[in-house]
Amino acid sequence: MMAFWYHFAILFEALFILTAVDAGTRACRFMVQDTVGIVIPALKQSHNFFGSRVVTAVAVSGWGFFVYQGVIDPLGGINSLWPLFGIGNQMLAAMALILGTVILFKMKKEKYVWITIFPTIFLFITCMTAGWQKIFHENPKIGFLAQANRFSDAIARNEVLKPAKDIAEMQTIVFSNQINAVLCGFFMIVAIVMVFAAIGVIRRALANPNPSVQESEAIYSDKIPAGEVK
Repeated sequence: MMAFWYHFAILFEALFILTAVDAGTRACRFMVQDTVGIVIPALKQSHNFFGSRVVTAVAVSGWGFFVYQGVIDPLGGINSLWPLFGIGNQMLAAMALILGTVILFKMKKEKYVWITIFPTIFLFITCMTAGWQKIFHENPKIGFLAQANRFSDAIARNEVLKPAKDIAEMQTIVFSNQINAVLCGFFMIVAIVMVFAAIGVIRRALANPNPSVQESEAIYSDKIPAGEVK
């Protein structure tokens, strides 16, 4: 049974990571494509051959950096990315709930918004609190900046702290914590911006007596010109 459990655990972990990376890459690609499409409308088209590959490359290079970092340094990669996984995962859930709340208002189904708005408020407050603590908490075991400062001070004293084995690995830990602090702050800013944007859309939806939710026009594969992404 132990051998069976071992293979099950490895399979579950592999599937979990692969699906998380796949979903994250797709979501990042859509967000980058929509954002860049504001400036360059041609890239916003999902069937644009060049635009799709450019934004996909941007999305893949994001997590690809951590994969490369883990290959060249054993204390990089997943060791630096893992502390952000829980926060990023729950913030993504909060954003999904915010989007669901907005859609309910635009569908003029306000009587159902309590289903999404209560967990949205709870999750958003929890994520903001946790994110703030992960960045600015004075305990090095919690705060990214506190841990970076602890190892930086040790480097200045030419002292090696575990789990590092030399000064180079100490510098990696400092760099990883600084990256985590920046990314965590970026996640928080994106979530806050989304809240204010959602409030504006909800106000317009309430002022409109008719449902204002719209779906993008369906693009059928036989309508896409030859040579473009299907």
